[in-house]
Amino acid sequence: MSLFHSKVYGIVQGVGFRPFVDRLAARFHLCGSVCNKGPYVEIFAQGEAAAVQDFLAAIQSEPPERAAILKIDTEALDAPEHYTSFSIIESAKERGDIFVSPDIATCDKCRQELFDPNDRRYLHPFINCTACGPRLTILDAMPYDRERTSMGEFPMCPDCAAEYTSPETRRYDAQPVCCNDCGPTVYLIGEEYCRGAAAITRTRQTIAAGGIVAIKGIGGFHLACDAHNETAVKRLRTLKHRPVKPFAVMMRDMTTVRQECHLEAGQEEMLTGHQKPILLLKRRKNGLLCDAVAPGNPKVGVMLPYAPVQMLLFDYPDGITMPNALIMTSGNPAGAPICRDDAGASEALSGFTDLMLSHNRKIRIRADDTVMDWLDGKPYMIRRSRGFAPLPFMMRKELKGQVLGIGGELKNTFCVGSNNIFYPSPYVGDMSDLRTMQALRETIGRLTELLENKPTLVACDLHPRYNTVTIARELSLPLFPIQHHYAHILSCMAENDYEAPVIGVSFDGTGYGTDGTIWGGEILQADFTGFRRLGHIAPFLQTGGDKAAVEGWRVAVSLIYALYKDQAKVRGITKHLDLCPEKDLAAQFFMADHQVNAIKSTSTGRLYDAVSAILGIRKASTFEGEASMYLEFAAERYLAAQSIDPSTINLDQSAPNLRRLDLSKSDMSTADASIILSTDTLFEYLLNQRLQDADSERLAYEFHAGLAACITAACQQARTNTGLTTCALSGGVFQNHLLTTLVKNDLKAKGFHVLLHSLIPPNDGGICLGQAVAAMVHLNQ
Repeated sequence: MSLFHSKVYGIVQGVGFRPFVDRLAARFHLCGSVCNKGPYVEIFAQGEAAAVQDFLAAIQSEPPERAAILKIDTEALDAPEHYTSFSIIESAKERGDIFVSPDIATCDKCRQELFDPNDRRYLHPFINCTACGPRLTILDAMPYDRERTSMGEFPMCPDCAAEYTSPETRRYDAQPVCCNDCGPTVYLIGEEYCRGAAAITRTRQTIAAGGIVAIKGIGGFHLACDAHNETAVKRLRTLKHRPVKPFAVMMRDMTTVRQECHLEAGQEEMLTGHQKPILLLKRRKNGLLCDAVAPGNPKVGVMLPYAPVQMLLFDYPDGITMPNALIMTSGNPAGAPICRDDAGASEALSGFTDLMLSHNRKIRIRADDTVMDWLDGKPYMIRRSRGFAPLPFMMRKELKGQVLGIGGELKNTFCVGSNNIFYPSPYVGDMSDLRTMQALRETIGRLTELLENKPTLVACDLHPRYNTVTIARELSLPLFPIQHHYAHILSCMAENDYEAPVIGVSFDGTGYGTDGTIWGGEILQADFTGFRRLGHIAPFLQTGGDKAAVEGWRVAVSLIYALYKDQAKVRGITKHLDLCPEKDLAAQFFMADHQVNAIKSTSTGRLYDAVSAILGIRKASTFEGEASMYLEFAAERYLAAQSIDPSTINLDQSAPNLRRLDLSKSDMSTADASIILSTDTLFEYLLNQRLQDADSERLAYEFHAGLAACITAACQQARTNTGLTTCALSGGVFQNHLLTTLVKNDLKAKGFHVLLHSLIPPNDGGICLGQAVAAMVHLNQ
């Protein structure tokens, strides 16, 4: 008889892993034990050597659906202990790398029980089993056992306790297990006497009648209303001060999704899987969603019900007819974090709602819904949170230490690094709000405690006045500032586990440059130890301070003034294009002439805003990225009218007017000649075409094509200068599908290897990973 000792690392807690191992041991007639150690699951397997090897192979090939095995370390023991049976033994805490399971959507078996009148959990709003239910959001400490979760406040009834302790049941060791007799309760805030079935029925009545309801879910509150009801949706927009930013929609089932949206290969599997993100889908023209859901947007963010209470909203035996689609947007005022408790919801959401449905299971860590786009047949992350965080990324590079990457100022997430494993946090939010800053402090404290991580170095942005930098300083640890665009490229490299130097194309709205100017259209030579700025888009003067980030006409006027340096001519052009009232031009000219409230910029995001303004698409934005988003939509409409598939475009043929433009040049005035992307030339071309009343949708496409050609030309020059042939594309501008596709295809056609994001956002929600990896590499130098 042989005895083997194995340690299984990964998401192997809270997913039914120990009973799975127990069943496998019985199948292969083995004795021994399995125990949850916290950082790993420990297995002793005794039996015939061949049977043990088959057993270990089956662990790798047949794990529970929700498990994610990163590695298994196995050794043969020379002096085997004699086991007479196989047993599941109590958790025994040890130190080491921790793997925390994200929250898991309700499984199909639990959904079936939820609506089975003969099941004792019939209509139970908190039904779950070993394979599904909340995880991270209820967790106090590791190992993941009931007493270390917020479910510890709810003693199990005898029936639930019997299931919880029996390896033969679907609920063995399911920490949130409960039923109608012993679990949490739903109720209406302010009307606590209205509980259970009565509360759910009141909620359904209110939504069906056109009302707005706040609903507490797994990771926080949502604001919900009928997605078919134009009046209700517009009212929610007015109350939330959200004029056009798209709302997420929760649909009853896949039948509804197919009626409302077009599906690509792989998207249904993502929608129905155990993570259930919000997935951006193309809308059908004959769909029943009201226009106010996503005004002027060809896509809509769709998710399926992932928590029992959401399933009960759609289907409940009370005779109320519910719509097939509900707005289900984050329950928070603009700029603030998602509300997670009654006090916060009462203070922040009462003015938005007619009713608030809550429950008494505490949320330990907020988790907004994950938002995902789709590119090249796979996920393209926009916001990584519920269902995905804190799933780690593991680097092949051998690293030792503990670090924290505190993340970006916008779309903040942070990243906890432990050796070569990096855990991005759930989405926190924008740091302009004091409440979000406090949420960041709290979540850092809780997640580092859960992961038993005591950072010795904190990576932060280079900008000295960012609120994230302030919070980093509060930790009283050594700081490791990382330039913003370099962090973007590192995040792309880390996600792809790519160590060799790259040509980094880092395009976004704003980042503090090493020269004190605003960067945002950068070509970098980068690896994990440092970077060199090889080039950038043509610099321009960004006048108007913070207002320039939301009022693209200001950047447009600045660019036009730089071209002609003639106030009278600029006044005529702005009047022709209806960019702004004439009275506003004097201030713009003064700021430009006297360098007041003006700064040198290479921001591609602001260039997008300026082009959107001169083309008459958006002169100002009500949410980040609005002007560039609608500029992309205009370009896509042009391609659709020409029956051109963006994925197969040949840049050299699709925009012949651009071929005569010089799209790349070198600035020889500097000691180290920089590659300058000729975006000034491109802007001048678009302006002249627009002044001749050329079609704005054609020009919107030509801007994308021209910018892509600029990027390719710059990368070709960078390859000549450095010998590098791999390009990494990152930054919020690469959320733009059209630009990303054009650049990727053209670079590949020119012989480059291209790294893209997938499960880490290209926007500022992803830079924490790059920060943390840079800090860890620095520790190990």
